Amino acid sequence: MRLGWKKGKNRRYIPIGYKLMMSYLVFIIVLVTVNGYVSHSMYDSSMRKQTSSNIQSTLVQIRDNVAYKSDDMVRISSTLYDDENFIEKLKLKTDNPMDANSSFDDVIKPKLASASKSIGIDLRLFLYVENETIPEHYYNYERKNYDIYERGASNTSQQTFNIYHRARIEQDPWYDLLPDEEYGITKLWTEVEDDAHSNRISMIRRIVDIQNPLNLTEVGVMRFSVRRDEFFESVDYRKLGEGAMLIVQDRTGNVIYASDEERHDVTKESELDLSMAFQEDFHSDGEYLTLKEYLPQQDWSIVAYVPLTTIQQEAVRVRAYIIGICILCSILFTFMGIFMSGYFSKRITKFISVLNAFREGDLHKRISYKGKDEFSQIATALNSMGEDFEALIKKVYLTQLEKKEAELEMLQTQINPHFLYNTLSSINQLAKFGENEKLQNMVVDLAKFYRLTLNSGRTLIPVSSEVEQANAYLNIQKVKYGHRLEVTLDVDVEVWKYETIKLILQPFIENVLNHAWSGGDRIHIRIVALLEGNDILYRVIDDGMGVRQERIAEILNTSSESETGFGIRNIHQRVQLQYGEEYGVSIFSRKGIGTSVNIRIPARKRRLFVVETQASIEK
Repeated sequence: MRLGWKKGKNRRYIPIGYKLMMSYLVFIIVLVTVNGYVSHSMYDSSMRKQTSSNIQSTLVQIRDNVAYKSDDMVRISSTLYDDENFIEKLKLKTDNPMDANSSFDDVIKPKLASASKSIGIDLRLFLYVENETIPEHYYNYERKNYDIYERGASNTSQQTFNIYHRARIEQDPWYDLLPDEEYGITKLWTEVEDDAHSNRISMIRRIVDIQNPLNLTEVGVMRFSVRRDEFFESVDYRKLGEGAMLIVQDRTGNVIYASDEERHDVTKESELDLSMAFQEDFHSDGEYLTLKEYLPQQDWSIVAYVPLTTIQQEAVRVRAYIIGICILCSILFTFMGIFMSGYFSKRITKFISVLNAFREGDLHKRISYKGKDEFSQIATALNSMGEDFEALIKKVYLTQLEKKEAELEMLQTQINPHFLYNTLSSINQLAKFGENEKLQNMVVDLAKFYRLTLNSGRTLIPVSSEVEQANAYLNIQKVKYGHRLEVTLDVDVEVWKYETIKLILQPFIENVLNHAWSGGDRIHIRIVALLEGNDILYRVIDDGMGVRQERIAEILNTSSESETGFGIRNIHQRVQLQYGEEYGVSIFSRKGIGTSVNIRIPARKRRLFVVETQASIEK
């Protein structure tokens, strides 16, 4: 590694830029991981596309085979659908048995026999005719034949035709499901009659009178029933590989046919249940490739679910290789990171300890560092900064202290004239009405109040003096209001040993008398002073008119310049200036019930009390 050289000094050091550069080597792990992930994703995507293309081609062939057999059945039905002579014979109604038998034997039976044998699969042709003069002709499919069909025997292929009167099916639900006839187009693929039991599917098509294309009249209904395993013979999962599944769905998503490994020797009902459950597993499992092909003539979809086993095996091999590389890189760079972090952490920890000490207010702490690199320069700068901060904080502290004391004095001078003005106004009223005794008592209490307020110019006074001030003010007011003013003092003796800002109770008592009392029969004021945790809580409670919340917010808004609530805001500001923003005034009120004013200050013992306590302990 290159070493830096400091001019004028015969000592070499490694620049911090090179040290930090080594730390960035850890990002190689990230790059390898990302590269491995991208490579694996691209490989997996490529394999999926190739597999999808091959399977899609097979699926197209399967679709074409199904469509070919379906088109064969449509073609056979069209030979009857478009045969005017055949339709005329179906329409012909005669009372002459000879004529009826002649039409039946010469035209109808040969046409149906030829149609039923036109394709080499087990086809059952059913014709339901509207003309009841045509005799019925049908083949009896016994139960044993059903069992043989279900086992898939190859020697049971039959091509038969059956003729019934349409009245037999007019009440059947499937007949009502036939859509309105659209000439040459309307067809319905579904299960009817015994199809479900014998594992068959039918194509149903009307025969209509084509002489009047604008008013098509139904002459009969054709039903071509074929075995599912023959009709869907090409739908074989083995063409796609082991573990695959092929299903044929109709437009509503119902499974018409399913091909899977477990489809042999089960009934049709259980087969469909298994295929539907298998289909749900495919939809919920992301390890299968799903492809579809659509048959528009039948409105069917052939859906293939192919397990990606081969792709997964190759992907696992590639993934294992990539993970091995990532683990190896991680181990190497972890050891390197431990070494480098230890090298840096020892030095950085020293700076952090000094900075934490500065943050906690200990500006005397210094850092000693030997060396000629960037850390030594930072240490020198940090030590100089501590010295400068210490001097600056002392200067700012003294300035702020003087400013705070000046602000407190200013607020105090704003409150005192306000109280004095209101008291002198009351004395003036007593003198005007000749209440000399009350006047004398009020003057005495006023003198007592100001003696306690002045208190040799001190801002902080004992709690007992603050309560005595409030009591003196209440005595003044009792002279004025008499028995209409009821007062309760509830003071905890534990608060006597603490000090408080002076003149913070009286303005709230005055506010009760001026604003909370409507001049009615009486008002009750309760004054509380108690110790709550490490705080002193004053409460001035009245049962007056109450105040709206909007009004309280306006009063306590320190940025407001309104004269409303000026005295209360002053007290709130005085408390916060002295003790901090977590203390101050809070007001709770409800209209028609009353108001509770809370004043919270920290519980700080009086200096004199502390000195006396220490002296008593020493004795």
